[in-house]
This record gives sequence, C-alpha cells and structure tokens, in this order.
Amino acid sequence: VGLVYMFNLIVGTGALTMPKAFATAGWLISLVLLMFLGFMSYMTTTFVVEAMAAANAQLRWKRMEKRKDDEDEDSSSGVSDSDVLLQDGYERAETRPILSVQRRGSPNIFEITERVEMGQMASMFFNKVGVNLFYFCIIIYLYGDLAIYAAAVPVSLMQVTCSATGNHSCSVGDGTKYNDTDKCWGPIRRIDAYRLYLAAFTLLLGPFTFFNVQKTKYLQIMTSLMRWIAFVLMIILALIRISRGQAEGHPSMAQLSGIRNLFGVCVYSFMCQHSLPSLITPISKKKHVNKLVLLDYILILAFYSLLSFTAIYCFRNDTLMDMYTLNFTNCEIINVAFIRYFLGLFPVFTISTNFPIIAVTLRNNWKTLFHREGGTYPWVVDRIVFPAITLIPPVLVAFCTHDLESLVGITGAYAGNGIQYLIPAFLAYCSRKDTQLVFGSGTVNKHLSPFRHTFWIVFVLVWGFSCFVFVTANIVLSESKL
Repeated sequence: VGLVYMFNLIVGTGALTMPKAFATAGWLISLVLLMFLGFMSYMTTTFVVEAMAAANAQLRWKRMEKRKDDEDEDSSSGVSDSDVLLQDGYERAETRPILSVQRRGSPNIFEITERVEMGQMASMFFNKVGVNLFYFCIIIYLYGDLAIYAAAVPVSLMQVTCSATGNHSCSVGDGTKYNDTDKCWGPIRRIDAYRLYLAAFTLLLGPFTFFNVQKTKYLQIMTSLMRWIAFVLMIILALIRISRGQAEGHPSMAQLSGIRNLFGVCVYSFMCQHSLPSLITPISKKKHVNKLVLLDYILILAFYSLLSFTAIYCFRNDTLMDMYTLNFTNCEIINVAFIRYFLGLFPVFTISTNFPIIAVTLRNNWKTLFHREGGTYPWVVDRIVFPAITLIPPVLVAFCTHDLESLVGITGAYAGNGIQYLIPAFLAYCSRKDTQLVFGSGTVNKHLSPFRHTFWIVFVLVWGFSCFVFVTANIVLSESKL
C-alpha cells in the first residue's frame, strides 16, 4: 500500500507537462535524461531512508538515556528498582500488541518506527544555517507548486470553455494556435477569461489556507481514481490513433535547446523525497524496502516513457499543449463529448483537491521557520499574516504568466534540485558522521543505502550544483538572445 501511495504521489501534475518537454528536446535525449534522473532520484530516496533510520536511532538512544537518568533519580528517592521495572514492564506489555509481547526481543536501534519528517531530520543533523537553507528550499518549492496549480486550473477552464464557443467548437487540439488577445466570448479576450477563472479559483480555494485541512482520505481516493482513468484513457486513445495510421508526430532525435525545460520537468516528475517519512514509516516489514522502491521507480519510468512516446508520435510537435490533457478536447481525436470534457477538465478536479493541502503545508513551514522556543504568535500574525504570505505570491505569479512548461521547469530545476539531490545527500553525509560519533565507528545502520561509498554523495552534490549553474547559464543565454 505504501508503494502504491508512492506511485500516486510521484505520478502527478509533472507527468501532464512531460509530453511537450519530450517533443521539444527530442526523443533520444529525453529518454536518456529521464532514465538518468530516475536513477538519481532512486539513489537520493535511499539516502533519505538511511537518514530516517539514523534519526530513529538517535531518538531511541536519547529516550534510553533519559529513562536511565529517571531510574537513577527514582532509586535515590527510596523506591526500589524492582518496583519501577515491574511497573514499567507491565505498562509496556499492556500497550504493546500481543504478538510483539510474545516475540519480545531487543529491537534493532535503527528500526524505522517513528515518523521523522525532513524538517526534524534537518534540525537534528544540520547546523542553524543548514536548517534555514532547508526551509528556504522547501518554501520555494511549495510556492512553485502552488503557482503551477493556480495556473493549470484556469488554463484548462479557459481552453475548454473558449474553444467550445463560437466557430471553434472542440478544436483545441487541431493545430489552431490561439493568442491571449484572441476573443473568447464577445468582447472578452482569452487572457481576460483566464484571469476571471484565476480570480474565481482563488476566491473558492484561497480561504482554505486560513484553516486546517483534515479528513481528506476519500477526496484523495477519488482523485487517484480519476487520475488513473485519465492517464489510461490518454494512452489508449493515442495508441488507437497511431494504429489507425492517423499519427502526425515526427519527433526529432535531439534538440539541445529543449534540455533546460526537460530537466526541470523530469526532476519535478520524480519528486517524492519530502514525503518519504509519511510513506515509509507505516510499512510493517522494511527489510526489502529499497528493492521495492526500485521496482516502483522502474514502473514509473516505464509509465512516463509510454505516456510521452505515444504523445510525441500521435501529435505534431507544434500542436502538443503544455497540459497534455487538452490535446484530447478535439472532436477528431475523440467524438464522445463526455470523454472530451472529462479529459479537458481533469486537472481542474484533481489539482483543486491538492491545492488546499499544499497551501496549509507551506503555511506551517513558514510558522516553523520563524518559531521561537516556547513562544506563540499573536492572533493576527497566526491567522492572517502567514496565510496571506502563503496565498498571494503564487496567485500573482499565475496572474503574470500561464506558461506551465516554464513554471514546472524552473520549479524543478531550482527548488526541486535542492530537495531531490542536495538535501538528501547532505542528510546522508551528516547522519553517517553523527551515527559514528554517538554509537561508535563499528555500528552499522541496517537501512544503510546501497550507495554507501562517499563517492556517491560527492557525485550527487557535484551533479546538483552543476545543474544549478547549467540551468542559470541557459536562462541567461536564452534571455540575452531575445
């Protein structure tokens, strides 16, 4: 179940922008980069699992030390050791499941039983500067996420509703290129329609940022179900079109100019490191967790390749939309109106359920970053200021641009790079040093990454930093050409 959740978490909005990025960069470069970034993401996932085990060991050791101190105090206050041990043993046996009482042995100190979030691991293993940089990176990534979501919903609504009126009935994917200044309904231009939808989206979902979002289980199940129906439908429809000889795509083998966006989209599309503690901790048998995660990555890689290759051979490069679902709102592709509207509006339903959850996560990260030990915030700061600084910037970004491919590319290439490569590598390095310091150099972490040699950590760090330089240089050069 944990691995199904991981699959669902990774295969999200990024996958919808991947076909366009594939077409822009060329199929060979895209496939090689996708496989390499999938491998890199898997490696850093094993780093995070290792750091989680080290963090659990630290917490367990601290509790054991505290218990020893408490027992020493109790024995000095006249209570016999046997009374304390009997009472303690009885209470633990009462709260522990029967099977584990029967099989009671000394558990491995590195067993992952407690959920330790990335922020907590950062505060355990990093210094003050490292912790602040970690939160800065997470916050920038979540802002990017919210900006993508805030743009994707109005874009989908604009494309579907503007194309379903007037002379352009159901012609979104037929190769007609629309400008933002083209008419939508009467005097209202397409860009005006987009901004109206953005305003409606903000008014409807923005208020959730000011409250806590709970009990979303059934909403998430429904979202996952809709996502799978949509992805499978798109792959089948593209395959049918190719098999009938109606395919129009002639993708190039390699185009270096498209690498920047492809890199960002691929990093964004393999993102799960920040959610691993919630996914891995509840798994009961973690002996083969790394092998199962590897299987998950292989399946995701195969799925992304299938989705992207069917897309680039089915549609011409210039007709592929930023949001791939919009290519299926054309009558020539599918003449069943319900399926056209379901796929066209699919991002509206799924993204709308995720937006409040991510907004609340970002708001809580802001609170944690500025939190002072033992201090509380005034009501206005807690309930108004933090939600406002969470909601306003992504909505402003979405107001200024609805270029989803660039938004996903930049978010992935910068903040995504930090979360997926740099933070896990530093966590693995610092947790190994800490473990040796506390438990001695002979202690072996049972969840030690298969990439245990220091070379791999150095390799990930060099790769991460060089990606920052490459993407920045690419942006500067392309801007100077313009």
